[in-house]
Amino acid sequence: MSNDQVEWTGGCFCGALRYRVTTEPQLKAQCHCRACTHISGGGVNTFMLIPPGGFAWEVGEPARFQHPESQRAVERFFCATCGTHILTQRGGLEGVVLKVGTLDAPEVFGGPSIAIFCEEGQAWHNVPEGVAAFERSPPG
Repeated sequence: MSNDQVEWTGGCFCGALRYRVTTEPQLKAQCHCRACTHISGGGVNTFMLIPPGGFAWEVGEPARFQHPESQRAVERFFCATCGTHILTQRGGLEGVVLKVGTLDAPEVFGGPSIAIFCEEGQAWHNVPEGVAAFERSPPG
C-alpha cells in the first residue's frame, strides 16, 4: 500500500476519545488469536496497521491495559468511560494496530488482505475467500 495522505477519523462509542489517521495503513488484516477474540467478545479482531506518525489522539486520553501473564503481551488502549477498545501497540512493531469498527467510516477498510493466528480461531470464524490465512503469523 502506498503512504498517500488520507484523512480518517474515529473514536469510542460514547465520544470521550477521538482520533485522526493521516496515512494509508501498512496492513489490513483479521486476527483469530484467543486474546483478540476475548477482547472482541467472540469475533475476530479486524484491524489496520497504521504506520508511525499516521495516528494521533485528538480528544481524550485513553486508559491502558497490558496483561501481566500473557506471552504475547500487548498494550491495549480503550475508553475508560464506555470500554471501547481502540488500538493495540506491541513491542517491536512500529505503528499502531487500529480496530476498524472504531472508524467513523469503517467502509474505508475494504476487507482484510490476510488472516492471522487461525489455529486459535473458532469454527464460526470465517476467512473471506481469496484472503491468505496463516496458522500463526506470516513469515517475515
